[in-house]
Amino acid sequence: MTFSGKYTFSIGIPAYKGMFLSECIKSILTQKYTNFELIIIDDFSPDRLETTINQFRDDRIRYYRNSQNIGGKNVINNWNKCLEKASGEFFILMGDDDMMEPDYLEEFEKLIKKYPDLNVYHCRSQIINEKSETITFTPSWPEFETLYDNIWHRINNGKRDQFISDFVYRTKFLKMNGGFVNLPLAWGADDITAYVACGTKGIAHTNKPIFKYRKNSLSITSTGNPEMKMRAIDLEQKWFEDFLLKQPECNYDYILYKDINRKVHQHIRRKKLQVISLSLKSDFWKNAGRWIYSSRKYNISVVNILYAMLIRVVHDSNLLRNHT
Repeated sequence: MTFSGKYTFSIGIPAYKGMFLSECIKSILTQKYTNFELIIIDDFSPDRLETTINQFRDDRIRYYRNSQNIGGKNVINNWNKCLEKASGEFFILMGDDDMMEPDYLEEFEKLIKKYPDLNVYHCRSQIINEKSETITFTPSWPEFETLYDNIWHRINNGKRDQFISDFVYRTKFLKMNGGFVNLPLAWGADDITAYVACGTKGIAHTNKPIFKYRKNSLSITSTGNPEMKMRAIDLEQKWFEDFLLKQPECNYDYILYKDINRKVHQHIRRKKLQVISLSLKSDFWKNAGRWIYSSRKYNISVVNILYAMLIRVVHDSNLLRNHT
């Protein structure tokens, strides 16, 4: 198989935080597979990102600066702005604090050649800390999955961690489908975008952990407006409801479909509990009261809110015990 475009890969960085940006760019520019372009969109950052970027002299870098901040109000708009400027056959969206192993692109190029007709590919990841040390790995996957397999594993127990940058998409497919699915704070947008790209073709995966996701206190997972996250979860639930209106013809997929139908409510509930529990890290009683008052608005029971409060208390108690 040969790739038809000038570039095989377009890598987009919607950049705002400057702390780890240099490490991120260096990990991309030192890739063994060199046929790529790097699109960096400075989202009107106060961190003087251009100074960092100008340290790298490489013709593959294309730098743009937004005239105002976009990602603060709508993360997906900035993701899709990176996509709009992509000319490569395949597209990767990188976090500005994450990293690639030197063989990231090389491994995906091999996977694409093995499964040339798909619209989405995936890799196993390393979780790194703020010192860039690997602390754990995401779970392994089968090399190939159908859409229903992929959804079933993702929602079945909440253990299958994945991130936007461990996916590689066919650029043309993403653009033809309006880019990344637009959810508030991009919360769940990576999941649904991957499901849409799976479609009837499926998804291929490499178990080599070639992506490094940085776990830090500044990520949207750790911060971000909890009410907007709840809105995103409600929209994700609506997507599932619409998706499940159509039954698959394949008997194997139909069995998975029925199980997904039974368990999607648990998946949505688990995500809401996570958001509530995380929000209770600060002003525990004040925020707990807000959630109880707004329980009908967010379609979650008071009992579940009390359970999220218990999760927060147990989590904080364990942290305190581990530090004494």
